[in-house]
Amino acid sequence: MTKRQSSVAPTGEDTSRTSPRDLRPPDTARTGEGPAAERPADPVTGAEPAGDAPPAGAAGPGPGAEVARRPWWRGTGLLAGLAYLAVALVVTGRGWADPYGTLMGTRPADQSFNEWMLAHGAHATAHLDNPFFTTLQNAPAGVNLMTNVGMQLPGLVLTPVTLLGGAALSYLVFLTLNLIGTALAWYHVLSRHVVDTRAAAFLGGLFCGFAPAMVSHSNGHPHITAQWLVPFLLWQVVRLTRPEGSPVRIGLTLGALVVAQFFIGLEILFLVAVGCALAALAYLLLSPRRAVRAAPRALAGLAVTGVVAAVATAYPLWMQFAGPQHRTGHPGDHDVYALKLASFAAHATRTIFGGDTKGLIANTTEEASFFGVPALLFTLGVAVVLGRLLVVRILVVVGVLTALLSMGSTWTWGRERTDVPAPFALLAHLPVFDSMVIARFALITTVALGLLLALALDRLRTATATAAPARQRAVRLAGGAALIAALLPMVPTPLPTEPRPPVPEFVTSGAWRAHVAEGRTLVPVPVDNLTSIRWGAAAVAGFAVPQGYFLGPTSPTDDTGRWGVEPQPTAVLLREVAEGDHRTTVTEVERARAVADVRYWRADAVVLPVDHPRAAELTAVLDACYGPGRRVDDVQVWDVRPLTR
Repeated sequence: MTKRQSSVAPTGEDTSRTSPRDLRPPDTARTGEGPAAERPADPVTGAEPAGDAPPAGAAGPGPGAEVARRPWWRGTGLLAGLAYLAVALVVTGRGWADPYGTLMGTRPADQSFNEWMLAHGAHATAHLDNPFFTTLQNAPAGVNLMTNVGMQLPGLVLTPVTLLGGAALSYLVFLTLNLIGTALAWYHVLSRHVVDTRAAAFLGGLFCGFAPAMVSHSNGHPHITAQWLVPFLLWQVVRLTRPEGSPVRIGLTLGALVVAQFFIGLEILFLVAVGCALAALAYLLLSPRRAVRAAPRALAGLAVTGVVAAVATAYPLWMQFAGPQHRTGHPGDHDVYALKLASFAAHATRTIFGGDTKGLIANTTEEASFFGVPALLFTLGVAVVLGRLLVVRILVVVGVLTALLSMGSTWTWGRERTDVPAPFALLAHLPVFDSMVIARFALITTVALGLLLALALDRLRTATATAAPARQRAVRLAGGAALIAALLPMVPTPLPTEPRPPVPEFVTSGAWRAHVAEGRTLVPVPVDNLTSIRWGAAAVAGFAVPQGYFLGPTSPTDDTGRWGVEPQPTAVLLREVAEGDHRTTVTEVERARAVADVRYWRADAVVLPVDHPRAAELTAVLDACYGPGRRVDDVQVWDVRPLTR
């Protein structure tokens, strides 16, 4: 490790020398002779290059350069990947013990929804169907997948897994790989471009891949945990502020990444854009001269990115904002899903400390803060000690602002919400913002905190590299102890599981194909939103189902978002019979409605599991409506094709 050289710019900002190639703290710079002032300062760290620094793109001699030359999968990169795999299996291991017999996490409905989406992705790929709109759920009106969580790219990539092993296995693979992939992606970007020590890169990847936000969203939100492109997106944005490389080429690369993330999870892409916008604002306020100098190049690259993204996403964006079954806003009050101030100091549910989150967040999937007091104090110390670094100040600003946004449209104090307007009140009615789950702004806070922790460990190791052995051991021991104390409360524990509701063998074996034509509707009895999508997912979306679990418009004339749709009269009748709240005799009016409803659903078959607790009562009602049913395997089938074709 070389001796540190530094100077102070007239603005009072640190201008310690570093290679312009990487976003690394100044202590790791290669020093030498020559007029450093004649070379451009690093626009993010504010650092001047050394007089004999290598040209842009060349690897320097320090530890960071060695990491840059070595493929990530060799040496410590492989060890990091194995460690991330081990942690991911701790989190999802109970699901792997019985993928087809259990639902994992605390939101089984969300898992069922995502399994259906993956099943539809495989079906759409195999049949070349529209991946952005479908009538295979909520038949015949359909579902706008762009206003829900379409996951078009994961559905496409996982098609072989879904077709061979089923949607349940595909979901578990996706969820587990999200944790590993996100951590590895951060390790790769950090080790090559941000820090000089592999330990710091490993820590950053570990935190960003397994922070409380990532584990809590693993309860049923794989589109949120699929963040493996986020580090690469952010690095390409940073590159646009630097003097080397073609802005057109960088813009094209960034555009390709934006398009890919668009089809993985649009919400994460929106949060990346918000984080970058806030970082740009902080950059302008904290270092206006450098920001202004970097602006033309950055804007040129972003213009190229915008063109690429606009061309590739024009149709799906039209579908989202103007297509059939589109919606505006999110059901209910924004602040229902907002964080409380005390949540940042509390411990998440699925951690070794197992905190009490009641009253702090709507449900256990949205624990996007929950860092704990030790981590907050450690981060405060990092901000104070490393505050002269521009990158640290930018991260602090972004982290604090997004934490404030995550607390909703009114301020909170501890666990209580006040009536005093908060920053999000200014954004609540803007397009896209009005559809946000507010707590998820803290996902940006999580990334900012993870980067600060990585920078802190990197500085600790590099700053003590030339110290006397005794002092080096003492400082590193103290710093390591503080870091462990900060992170220990966030160590994740396994996600819970519960038994999976059974799906009839009639569906899982494919016997339904003899009774329901491709794309026509199978009506599960009783008609229930989750039963519909679970049966549909088990059949890889081979048949349409009534109702479902999705977000759609309130009515054909009101596009305000709501959950699901109003059930048809026959759906209500069958539910009441199943609950013992209706007689088994059927009136002529009810019989006429039953015929009208199967015609509306475009149904070929109405299917009742024979082991339903009220199978006798439901059979009597269905016989009265559609004539005698027929036993097939473990179900009773009413062929309604003569009524609907």
